[in-house]
Amino acid sequence: QLQFVESGGGLVQPGESLRLSCSASGFALDGYTVGWFRQAPGKEREGVSCIDSSDFMSWYRDSAKGRFTISRDNAKNTAFLQMHSLKPEDTGVYFCAAALEGGGYVCSGGQGFGSWGQGTQVTVSS
Repeated sequence: QLQFVESGGGLVQPGESLRLSCSASGFALDGYTVGWFRQAPGKEREGVSCIDSSDFMSWYRDSAKGRFTISRDNAKNTAFLQMHSLKPEDTGVYFCAAALEGGGYVCSGGQGFGSWGQGTQVTVSS
């Protein structure tokens, strides 16, 4: 059973940083693109960032560019999302998921991704 467990969320003030982790169990991350997604209250889920299995290509939504960095450690079966200069609009539950490379997926919306974790709450508030 493919499963992710997210961690690292919390309550921070605007301008602060958080590092989210996403550990996979039941499968090896090799060969999968990993995506980070978030869902704010009352809003639809949206893609934040994706990284391919070779750590060669990555995608960020416009609001995350320059502030967030996605990375992965296949040996540890873990992916990360380093977030700097956090803003109140970054608040939400952050999830990670995986998509088989070559299988067709959309980072911005999460289509084609599976094995969703339970998420970790990020709250940015003064």
